[in-house]
Amino acid sequence: MRTLILAAMNRSRTTLLLLAFLLIAGAAAWQMIPKESNPDVTIPWVYVVLTLEGVSPEDGERLLVRPMEQELRAIQGVRKMTAQASEGYASITLEFDAGFDPRRALADVRDRVDIARAKIPDEAEEPRVREVNVSQFPVLSIGLSGPLSQPELVMIARELREAIEGVPDVLEVEIGGEREDLLEIVVDPLVLQSYGINFDTLFSLISRNNRLVAAGSLDTGAGRLALKVPGVIEELEDVLSMPVKVDGDSVVTFGDVANIRRTFKDPMGYARINDQPAVVLEVSKRAGANIIHTIDAVKALLEEALPMLPEDLQIDLIMDQSSDVNDVLSELLNNVTTAVVLVLIVILGAMGVRSAMMVGLTIPGAFLTGILMIWAVGYTANIVVLFSLILVAGMLVDGAIVVAELADRNLREGQSPEDAWGNAAIRMAWPIIAATATTLAVFVPLLFWPGMVGEFMKYLPATVILCLIASLGMALVFLPTLGKVLSRRHPPGEPLITEGGRLYRRTLSRLLKIPGLTLLAAVLLIVLVYLAYGRFNHGVEFFPAVEPDSAQLLVRARGDLSVEEKDAIVRNVERRLEGLTEVRALYARSFAAASSQQGSDVIGVLQFQLIDWHQRRPAQAILDDMQSRIGDIPGVVLEFQEREQGPAAGKPVQLEVSARDPALADEAVAQIRAEMVKLGGFTGIEDNRSLPGVEWRLRVDREEAARFEADVTSIGSAVQMITTGLLLATYRPVDAIDEVDIRVRMPDAWRNLDQLQRLTLNTNRGQVPISQFVQLEPAPKVGTLHRVDGRRAVTLQADLATGYQLDERLRALRPVLDDLPEGVMLSLAGEQMDQQETAQFLVSAFIVAIFMMLIILVTQFNSMFQAMLVLSAIVFSTAGILIGLLINSQPFGVVMVGMGIIALAGIVVNNNIVLIDTYNEMRGQGMAPAEAALEAGSLRLRPVLLTAGTTVLGLMPMVLGINVNLFEPSLGFSAPSTQWWAQLSSAIAGGLAFASALTLLLTPCMLLLGAKVGEAFRKEFGSG
Repeated sequence: MRTLILAAMNRSRTTLLLLAFLLIAGAAAWQMIPKESNPDVTIPWVYVVLTLEGVSPEDGERLLVRPMEQELRAIQGVRKMTAQASEGYASITLEFDAGFDPRRALADVRDRVDIARAKIPDEAEEPRVREVNVSQFPVLSIGLSGPLSQPELVMIARELREAIEGVPDVLEVEIGGEREDLLEIVVDPLVLQSYGINFDTLFSLISRNNRLVAAGSLDTGAGRLALKVPGVIEELEDVLSMPVKVDGDSVVTFGDVANIRRTFKDPMGYARINDQPAVVLEVSKRAGANIIHTIDAVKALLEEALPMLPEDLQIDLIMDQSSDVNDVLSELLNNVTTAVVLVLIVILGAMGVRSAMMVGLTIPGAFLTGILMIWAVGYTANIVVLFSLILVAGMLVDGAIVVAELADRNLREGQSPEDAWGNAAIRMAWPIIAATATTLAVFVPLLFWPGMVGEFMKYLPATVILCLIASLGMALVFLPTLGKVLSRRHPPGEPLITEGGRLYRRTLSRLLKIPGLTLLAAVLLIVLVYLAYGRFNHGVEFFPAVEPDSAQLLVRARGDLSVEEKDAIVRNVERRLEGLTEVRALYARSFAAASSQQGSDVIGVLQFQLIDWHQRRPAQAILDDMQSRIGDIPGVVLEFQEREQGPAAGKPVQLEVSARDPALADEAVAQIRAEMVKLGGFTGIEDNRSLPGVEWRLRVDREEAARFEADVTSIGSAVQMITTGLLLATYRPVDAIDEVDIRVRMPDAWRNLDQLQRLTLNTNRGQVPISQFVQLEPAPKVGTLHRVDGRRAVTLQADLATGYQLDERLRALRPVLDDLPEGVMLSLAGEQMDQQETAQFLVSAFIVAIFMMLIILVTQFNSMFQAMLVLSAIVFSTAGILIGLLINSQPFGVVMVGMGIIALAGIVVNNNIVLIDTYNEMRGQGMAPAEAALEAGSLRLRPVLLTAGTTVLGLMPMVLGINVNLFEPSLGFSAPSTQWWAQLSSAIAGGLAFASALTLLLTPCMLLLGAKVGEAFRKEFGSG
């Protein structure tokens, strides 16, 4: 290091030019780096979609799901496999280990699906394989509403989608609330009977007349002519002229017997914004694109299109992540600026203007160099990266302060600026490198954090590591060069000793006379802190609760309700919530069937976009107000859900119950639910058992039907005529992107259950009622069937009421979980499983970090006792962590506090390393142990206070939840960005402050004790 430091100082112009380049390149990287709110985490899910129209859930499970599961279970790296089977539809979701290679996983799934394709019915549609990519989630939702018809809204949305997808950084735009196009042929059954038209014949005629025949080419010798028979349906007139019956020379076309119209399929739900019919454009950006620039480009396009849109059309931005990102970036950047200013003020007061300016320059130098490296490795600027910059704001100057403080003493002793800074950097190089290495040692294991939480949080250790490496170069290379160029020679004089320094020296001198009692007092203090925390703690939580900017209300109701009846219930709820001034937009949707993630009894969702957090009450108060407005609606269950923050995994309480006999699993779930209600503390309790209901089955007497030359297919075609319609063919008109179904169906008056009894078939004996060989009977309805890892299972989920903790509630529920019927299997999922995995990893990472630090310390000091003495600071610092949590009224966060303990382990040892290194130097000069300990503590007082104080001060805005904008200026409290990191900041600030006090008072005493014990052993050994 000596050669490198002297070379940098001797080539000062080159060194300063390199520093200028790093500053400029870092500033440019900050402008170019993609900015987003949450980290771009690869969600380890791949799902397979299987569709077979009309198949029952039981048959879907048997014919679609189970054959596919047999093949997919052989794929490596699959953590969990879940499946659902419902009417006409099935899906299988594969959860891979986080950090998996998504391309390889997707390729493996597709290969297995291709193999399993031969085992599922030929009538099923081609299986679709998709991956879940968080970068493809919508970043902007544009609501289009107003007193317009559904076709008008859909056409406007499609035109805007085409324009928005032309923006380079936009990946795709989906239209929420869009209805599929349909070419509907409405035919009176009496007309079909009069012409004797058979349903199967109808299908055959249409399919055979809807083809493009490439007839080849004709080579005449005088030229070559391409021939084709254009028979594909392209326009409405093509269907009108389609023959359906030929009798002699008479041809009956569809235009003769039916009404044909271009329309939409039957609604599966309705969407409204602020009580107006609506559709929603959901815009997704390309991976790596800057979210702010992308959304600004879309907004500019909307401004250009506004004059061409109807005046009655209302455009609302239901979700705009760019504003969230801007707010979070602004708040965190304000905190970074505040932290830097506080650090500079402390350095300025302690070291003078010139030294403070040089040390202060290392902060933006390390910041911008770190950002340059972050951009180079492909990371984005997100909330985790920005907090990491706040965390290291005070740590970045630790090495610089140590070098500058020693250089200042050298200058006061009369050395030249070049010698003062060069000797200081060379003398402190290895202690600083060792201190930085121990800090890096605790962050390196965090790079291997498994699971979704690890993928989310890995940006913190990566950012800290890069910035600390940059700070090492700033302290040992660039700072001495700046000192040589900018410092002036001091007249020789005595070092300045403040009144505080004298008080510390007197206190330490007294404590060194009773080192054993000092150690005992410190141990008793730590025990008292642990006892106090055990009595007054604020519980345990997995991830911090953050003030949300949006929420949603799930509307649940049971019964065989039509989509119009469901929409009427949702509309009733919606109207009761009108007029809330703290809600920016109210987006309501009702649907015939909910998704598998929402629960089978959910009939609608209301989404609330709240105004800015500093202009409204807390979200919980707003939701309580809403609950008071709608809590008395009979027959309806209402569940509020705040927007999940961070790597969320659904509701915190998730229990998976399975058994060979599905009835036993249902009984166990009912038993657990009843106990949850009895115990209290659980809200939003739900499970995915099949809902009770009635379905109608048509029992076909195949023998009787055969006498009339009828079969199940012809009967099914007749039934489809009064339900969704009989699919005859598809065609692709000019104005449509996807294929449009051509369906024939009966008039509205015929579409009811009574008409099933009156349906007739055209047979060899004429028109025969299907009641001759079909019996209509009710049966229990089976909803969606769920499977987990190849077995039928029921998942029970619940949220926690305010003031309750997950661990405590699960302990209260444990007696009933241990008393389930024989043959029932139970497993924990969701947050509890993630919490256990995270805790296990953090403990393992802590052990690995301690071992790595021990190796570094033993190498540095060549003493096991001194290495263990440094590590003891970690144990003492845990008491400071608990004090910080108690003072700030924070719960013990498994993720944040656990990571804080590990991070603090690398921070608190730094001051001990430098102090012990100074002690060893004094002992090498011949001082007695007590004198060396006293002098080492006195010499290291100022740098220890400065390094610890700058780190603590840098975190104080986050600890106190204060957002200071020095440019406006303004002051904010409890911003969401500060809520994210309050636990981690409180843990590190409290632990570091407590450990620094012990470093200055306890470490010298323990060094003296070690020397006395060592001397006693040597005497004993010598006498023996």
